[in-house]
Amino acid sequence: MTQDILTGFIATASQARHESIEIIRNFGDHQESLNDTISIEEPLEIRIAGPDFDETTLTITMRTPGQDHELSLGFIYSEGIISTLDDVADVEHCRPPSIERGIHNAICITLAPHVSFNQDQLRRNFYTNSGCGVCGKTSIESVLAKPALPLKNEFSISSKQIKQLPVCLRELQTEFPITGGIHAAGLINNEGRIVMVREDIGRHNAIDKLIGAKLLADELPLKTEGLMLSGRAGFELVQKAIMAGAEFLSAIGPPSSLSISLAKEAGMTLAGFANDRGFNLYTHPQRIS
Repeated sequence: MTQDILTGFIATASQARHESIEIIRNFGDHQESLNDTISIEEPLEIRIAGPDFDETTLTITMRTPGQDHELSLGFIYSEGIISTLDDVADVEHCRPPSIERGIHNAICITLAPHVSFNQDQLRRNFYTNSGCGVCGKTSIESVLAKPALPLKNEFSISSKQIKQLPVCLRELQTEFPITGGIHAAGLINNEGRIVMVREDIGRHNAIDKLIGAKLLADELPLKTEGLMLSGRAGFELVQKAIMAGAEFLSAIGPPSSLSISLAKEAGMTLAGFANDRGFNLYTHPQRIS
């Protein structure tokens, strides 16, 4: 199955990602009024429905509008709710647009009849903001209990290529040059090149959008591909990458103790503090030449 599931209404043109506002800029002893472009941050309510239960809210995330179908599908994939595109019957925006900006802020995913969904076990009773996706989960045990795909050992990349990834990622971003305030996740192919980029004000949303795009292309789990992140490599980002089947993850920022432990246990190669001069390697160096 491909993007045929997008039979419902998916807003695209109306999902503005940035806007211009008037600000006062102070520089040294000089102050002036001018227009500045900022990233839009709006809530997205992800709703889910199935053959044996009514439509219900799964979570709310603060995100940059646009590519909401990728974001929502990537989210439920990385949560283990679905494992293939065939598990999804439909996805569509399901509420009127907001009055202020005309942005659609609710999307509903209808699961296929064969998918079993335990609402009591899988419901995430928390509010997701643009900086933290795990914050407020019922218990850390529920996070650690998520199954990870058995990662293969087929991806390889050179130290030189890793050093080039941050610059390549920045060059491929379209929103960052406009606003200077948005994260990115990049897909690395087996030649060490970034071939797909997704941006969002929330770093966990950016990787969900990337995972959702690969799901819609029916290309999950990943095969001999890695990920490059613009921010830090926190636990949830490493978890999402593992769920997608990524053997390698590099980040401009640092990982955490918990993300290093998870990468080590799952067999993922994890690099951090990547720049054009070097990087730190934390786990499974066998994939680096």
